[in-house]
Amino acid sequence: MNGKTKLQATGVDMDALKAAAFELSPDPALVVDADGALVAVNEAAETLFGQGLGLLARGRFRAALPPGSALVSLLNRAIEEGARVRERGVHISLFGLPPFEADGAAAPLGDGSVLLTLSVKNGLGNERSAHEAAGLRSLVGLGRMLAHEIKNPLAGIRGAAQLLKAGAKAEDGPLAQLIVDETDRVRRLVDRMEAFSDDALPTLTPINIHQILDRVRALATNGFADGLGLKEHYDPSLPPVPGDEDQLIQIFLNLVKNAAEAAHSRNDGRGEISIHTAYRHGVRVRAAKGQALRGAPLEVRVIDNGPGVPEHIRESLFQPFVTSKNNGAGLGLALVAKLVAGHGGLIDFESEPGRTVFRVLLPIAAPEDMSE
Repeated sequence: MNGKTKLQATGVDMDALKAAAFELSPDPALVVDADGALVAVNEAAETLFGQGLGLLARGRFRAALPPGSALVSLLNRAIEEGARVRERGVHISLFGLPPFEADGAAAPLGDGSVLLTLSVKNGLGNERSAHEAAGLRSLVGLGRMLAHEIKNPLAGIRGAAQLLKAGAKAEDGPLAQLIVDETDRVRRLVDRMEAFSDDALPTLTPINIHQILDRVRALATNGFADGLGLKEHYDPSLPPVPGDEDQLIQIFLNLVKNAAEAAHSRNDGRGEISIHTAYRHGVRVRAAKGQALRGAPLEVRVIDNGPGVPEHIRESLFQPFVTSKNNGAGLGLALVAKLVAGHGGLIDFESEPGRTVFRVLLPIAAPEDMSE
């Protein structure tokens, strides 16, 4: 268990908790003792419900659940069967939050206590808390450690690109400049990673989302999306989004790159990617740490006609180290989820063979969203 995982418990075996309860982090995890009291929670649970253990544990947890609650059934089954049990699509209404759906799992800890874990559903149309970004905490130290090693080759790449630009033909000059610009952008991202903290918020300024997507398209068509059909369906009337330019580029560059890899895997020359933007009235998402719902009507969808996301990783697709690629690190979508959450937005997906859609919802610019 890493140093940032917050474990608060009374009356239960700490070793059992460490071994059984919090190895499932970053999913929200709660421990209910034999008397029905909530005796331990992890940081993901506190983030999901916006309260610490002291507030969550007031009264008897079981007694607060309505008759016929699926959570009560889960707890009872785990004790009766003496094994971990699961239930999909559990309707949950706890601690004053609006009802939401999650996949639940319960496992007995051997002393009458039960570990309860919740996996908030990822399907389109389901509200999801920004707690998914908590899975990236373990990457912070790794990012800081690698920052110095990354900067050295970046300097060499930038210098080489400048030399190429000086001797390039007129038509090749923009490509050389693109290398310089992207190297500078990566350097800025590395600089930011060195000072990265979980509570750091991006610097927000009004940005036209189509300018971001045009930049991403230029990078894609001159690189990883070469040979693919790349279509755009933009709503030109969209208002600006309060965003960090570098982070927004990183978000959509990752999504388009993943889409390109999926489309290329068809091996029939018919791979396609399409990028759609739209305004969706009435869309709201929950901000971090239990804050109120807020509007996020600006929608960007990245669609590919590849084979689809494998079924076995769909539930945890936005968690670190989850990947279907043979040589993949499983960090791209986890980072995307954190950056989207930092912008007050939400990312979801739906997938079937021949069609995968990633949807990003973002707020629109307002005076209170702007940095001083």
